[in-house]
Amino acid sequence: MSLVKKFITVGGATLGSRIFGFARETLMAAALGTGPMADVFYAAFRFPNLFRRLFAEGAFNAAFVPLFAKEIEANGIEGAKRFSEEVFGVLFSVLFLITVVMELGMPLIVRWIIAPGFADDPDKFSITVRMAAVMFPYLMCMSLTAMMSGMLNSLHHFFAAAVAPVFLNVVMIGALFYSLYFGALPLQTAWYLSWGVLVAGILQLLVVYIGVRFAGISIGFRWPRFTPNVKRLLILAIPAAVTGGITQINQMIGQAIASSREGAIAALQYADRIYQLPLGVVGVAVGVVLLPELARALKSGHLKEAGNLQNRSIEFVLFLTLPAAMALWVLSDDIIRVLYERRAFHQENTVIVGSILAIYGLGLPAFVLIKALQPGFYAREDTKTPMRFSGVAVAVNCAIALSLFPFMGAPGIAVAEATAGWISTVLLFTTLLRRGHLTWEWALARRTVLLLVSAGVMTGVIVYLQHRWGAYLASGTSLLSKVSTLGLLIAISMLVYFAVAFLIGGADLGMIRRNINRKRPAAAAPDAKAVNGE
Repeated sequence: MSLVKKFITVGGATLGSRIFGFARETLMAAALGTGPMADVFYAAFRFPNLFRRLFAEGAFNAAFVPLFAKEIEANGIEGAKRFSEEVFGVLFSVLFLITVVMELGMPLIVRWIIAPGFADDPDKFSITVRMAAVMFPYLMCMSLTAMMSGMLNSLHHFFAAAVAPVFLNVVMIGALFYSLYFGALPLQTAWYLSWGVLVAGILQLLVVYIGVRFAGISIGFRWPRFTPNVKRLLILAIPAAVTGGITQINQMIGQAIASSREGAIAALQYADRIYQLPLGVVGVAVGVVLLPELARALKSGHLKEAGNLQNRSIEFVLFLTLPAAMALWVLSDDIIRVLYERRAFHQENTVIVGSILAIYGLGLPAFVLIKALQPGFYAREDTKTPMRFSGVAVAVNCAIALSLFPFMGAPGIAVAEATAGWISTVLLFTTLLRRGHLTWEWALARRTVLLLVSAGVMTGVIVYLQHRWGAYLASGTSLLSKVSTLGLLIAISMLVYFAVAFLIGGADLGMIRRNINRKRPAAAAPDAKAVNGE
């Protein structure tokens, strides 16, 4: 299967999850708006989500996948199965201990980490502690889910792992429908959602477990032992966990700062959900598919193939995210108005959330490029370099967020996150280039400039049409009018972008055909330096 076809498989499943996520956030906005219960739920949910990214997605996609791929190459499925069982025993035991400790220390964690601004409101503080305690076991479910997802990705079974997140949105949508139908109070709604998160975690774990069994591997529980393979995994996973969760770390910092102003946490979350669509569909798909592909190419000594994979991924990312970034920037208010502005979500909320979304839009290419660049380090079992860059990004994020929040409010936090994202991207790109792990292509640089021109022309068309059709997108018009006008704007902008891109040479059918029909090269003489990138 070609690289782009694999991107489409994972991206398509992720798109379905993100569409359900939009439906969930629309119902959340209608039920809770940016009120205190929205702040409480999102603050409590952010904590298990942070640890999910730190100990699950970041660590295992970066550390487990290359080692699992190496076991498959060296010892076949049986060796990979034995390695998986060793890891499962240690992971389960560690997660159980972490969960117990966190549950007991939740009041201190909420006071000092999750939401320091809630400490002055006893009721808000108490509810946040209890909801965080209910949702924290979600971490255990999702960490085990991430391990099995890494196995599926390495075995080229991408769909089950990509579709599993849909269940979180489906369960939460069910809880919100129930709350809205029966007119539940905001506090009741938040509790329904909290228990829904836990149920969804169990369902997601079940889906990937069935997927692993279907792929031909049955995992049994082994008493935890720190074998050489497990020790190697931990050495790689600890820095990878920090790096993989950099976005969540920055968002947690932003949340802690925003907790001092009511409605700021919810506003950031509503904007975050929108830009997660292109980030998930393109960025997650590229990261999930590229890492095992790069790992296998390097293990086989195919250095030229690895370089081509990296560049084609960057090309794919830029082709799709540059127009998405510009569209989010200029259409931010209209998108928020259509998706959220009803019932408890008012026009004033649209202005704030729209300004945050516009800033996130400018940071979108960086957030997605990070997903395409990090595998270049992880596939070579280098997780420390990206961790150092993450430390720089976190420091920048903290400094800017603390400086801007008193003057700009929540949009200042978005500026900090976008800036940190671009700094990470530049550091990752220049380091890969300097080490010779990334091949400079003047053709790719030229296409990037032409894609920027195409996105600029598209932006001009959008602004012109916005001015002409503004009345149909105003707050007082019907939902049907707003949805149809926004849909038409997006459709026209896509046509303009692709037409201009192909016309001036930013993209061409040959480029698309090469990516779609890419074949693995014939066996080449392995290069001893391939694995470690020496």
